[in-house]
Amino acid sequence: MARNDDANLDGRLNGEQPVAEKDSLIQRLFYMILISILLSFASTILTLVTVIQFVVMVFSSGAPNNRLADFGTDLGIWIAKAARYQTAASDVKPWPWTDLD
Repeated sequence: MARNDDANLDGRLNGEQPVAEKDSLIQRLFYMILISILLSFASTILTLVTVIQFVVMVFSSGAPNNRLADFGTDLGIWIAKAARYQTAASDVKPWPWTDLD
């Protein structure tokens, strides 16, 4: 997964305002419930990736797997975007509604 270090967590790129439609409160509630479920899955996935990365490091003399590390970075970005939407700090929904980067 590609990621752009210039992108802010709320979807802005190089100072541009994100294009996000304002949802009604009922729509936002639906998305908040759905994203809460996805955050629970993300936490489980993070735990699994953490254990796998540790095992890889044990067997490779402390060298981490770069693909797992990059996946962890992308997962962290998604979790941060989801948290910003959940707490109404942003109206930009996380992936799959918007790009991951």
